[in-house]
Amino acid sequence: MCTPSPGECGYRPDYPRPFPQGYYPVNKDFVLNNPTYGGCILVAGKNFGSGSSREHAAWAIAGYGFRVVISSFFADIHKNNELNNFVLPVVVSESFLAELFESIKQNPKMEVEVDLPNQTVTNKATGRVEKFEINGYKKHCLINGLDDIDFLVENQQKTEAWEQRNK
Repeated sequence: MCTPSPGECGYRPDYPRPFPQGYYPVNKDFVLNNPTYGGCILVAGKNFGSGSSREHAAWAIAGYGFRVVISSFFADIHKNNELNNFVLPVVVSESFLAELFESIKQNPKMEVEVDLPNQTVTNKATGRVEKFEINGYKKHCLINGLDDIDFLVENQQKTEAWEQRNK
């Protein structure tokens, strides 16, 4: 579960930064630079990631410290790139998304809870819970911190045993 709270999530020191600190001026009006809205869950508008098929977009989201992005729709390639970078894309109904935005507007420090094992997202301000879908393989990988190669290495003996049986 990832519930955003001040200082819980944020800049990852292991994420490579192509430019030194201060290379670009910080736009203080940009909502993600406003500490009022800090956390590791990004609540985004519908059709998130459209036009962002390059993996760099998912890298930027992960590098910023987001572990979850909630939207009512994701562009397919971007959604897969997020999963491959250990960011969980959560698809919710448009009404649930609108309720989240309204709750954030009323209280920017409100909490959203995402429970990957049970595949639920909870608006803690209202108590409303919505289920979300995720591919079983990707769910297993996210829960266990595995990328595709790690998964193959973890299952090497099973693969080799299958190959021996099916020569």
